[in-house]
Amino acid sequence: MAALNSLLAPHSSFPSKTPRSFPAPLSASFHYSVLRLSSSIKNARLHCHASASSSAAAVVTEAEPDAAGEGEKFDWFAHWYPVAPICDLDKRRPQAKTVMGLDLVVWWDRTKGRWQVFDDHCPHRLAPLSEGRIDPWGRLQCVYHGWCFDGSGSCKYIPQAPDDGPPVHTFRKACASVYPSFEQNKILWFWPSTDPQCKGIAVKAKPPYIEELDDPSYTSTMGMRDLPYGYEVLIENLMDPAHVPYAHHGIMRIPKSLTSRVNADREGGSPIDIRIETSNINGFLAQRDIGYNKFIAPCVFYSAPHRLMSGNGSASSSDVQGGSALKTLQKQRRFLLIFMCIPVSPGRSRLIYVFPRNFAVWVDQVVPRWIFHVGQNLILDSDLYLLHVEERKFAKAGYSNWPKVCFVPTKSDAMVVAFRNWLRKYSNNQINWGTTSSEQLPPTPPREQLMDRYWSHVVQCSSCRDALKVLKALKLSLQIISFASVGIVTALNQSMISTITRTAVVSSAVICFLASKWLSVFIYKNFYYHDYDHAFR
Repeated sequence: MAALNSLLAPHSSFPSKTPRSFPAPLSASFHYSVLRLSSSIKNARLHCHASASSSAAAVVTEAEPDAAGEGEKFDWFAHWYPVAPICDLDKRRPQAKTVMGLDLVVWWDRTKGRWQVFDDHCPHRLAPLSEGRIDPWGRLQCVYHGWCFDGSGSCKYIPQAPDDGPPVHTFRKACASVYPSFEQNKILWFWPSTDPQCKGIAVKAKPPYIEELDDPSYTSTMGMRDLPYGYEVLIENLMDPAHVPYAHHGIMRIPKSLTSRVNADREGGSPIDIRIETSNINGFLAQRDIGYNKFIAPCVFYSAPHRLMSGNGSASSSDVQGGSALKTLQKQRRFLLIFMCIPVSPGRSRLIYVFPRNFAVWVDQVVPRWIFHVGQNLILDSDLYLLHVEERKFAKAGYSNWPKVCFVPTKSDAMVVAFRNWLRKYSNNQINWGTTSSEQLPPTPPREQLMDRYWSHVVQCSSCRDALKVLKALKLSLQIISFASVGIVTALNQSMISTITRTAVVSSAVICFLASKWLSVFIYKNFYYHDYDHAFR
């Protein structure tokens, strides 16, 4: 898998916001170090198996970072960030997004035939361009005073400037700020710097690539959700498989083959053997009995089952003995969990998820995407409040005190510990927001607002938006049919229709009315707000 190789790639050398120069070509010494690191992964596997009988606490200690890279620091403004799935972007209008504390406007440039990402302010009086429109000439228009911009950010028209006056629209200060953007894996990515040196960054560095997302033999149904807790809590929660049978009890089914204890508790939790094989500034690779997990800093985390592997963790034809084994590899049923965790602002994050598989592909072609989102949103809601409160307790204790306030003695916490060690080692225990955002967490809103689905998901999802419109129209139609039927029966004389017909019409009216009430509850719970009470699960 191409994405696995990215762990061994050097991190970008851009400093924050104002990069000095592009990275130099890789040196021979770097290639030698990669070979040594690949060899160390094999040795790490042998060490992990040899020490399987060691205590859980010792395993967690092994996840502590080595001193070799203590001087390196992760530059949060020198990496690609996912903005949104392409399928959820609307070409008819500009859309507002926030990533890394930066306010963005995403719009379709039909002249160049690509998505553009601008800073969400007009250079005139800082009005949000996301509240604007795409004009008939395909330009982004600010609706405050009508200034128009093309895909390169150049101002093309200022209505208030006289034709015989100076060409003020050509001045540099009249230009909009443009971020580099790139489409890959059906997702729009952006580079968080408007410095002119970064204009061609996509030629020199690309986002992490996951080949299954472009493989037509795999499904690639995506979803997205804004969450009221920060990036750090989001990503460590996804790295924690042990919470699933408890925090998501009654929603997610756990295969009996994964539980080793009988009648220990109702939920069926069990020990999970997770081993960190390698870790550096670019992320880490972890192994489990059922597969492997990969963190590609800063945003990508995914889980995949084991298959025939080469030395660096990717599939290789040289590992397959004979044509029949190769056919077996190609036909192997595979299911991946891919998460893209996006830092929005302190206490806010965004999750893009996709679970590609190469079997039962027809299901995704028949079942509407919003049906899948109903279940996935319920899963996200079930531990949302826990994580929101947990983050505030971490902040109160101090982010650097995470190892002191948390007791993580089992192997199931190995990835959580590895991520916190990565964050401590390369980023001083938290995201460097630069000067773009305050690091103070926002206040906790009422529970119904905290667990809101409409603004955090529905308005951003093209499938759920359309489904909500259809369901609302259906509810209104049922109510009209119900009241109209009763009105017709009441207006007609008893002699004009039989008792059987009258009863049938009234019954259908009652059924339509009850169906509209049920549909109203269904719409509210699945598109607006659905609480989750763990005590009664």
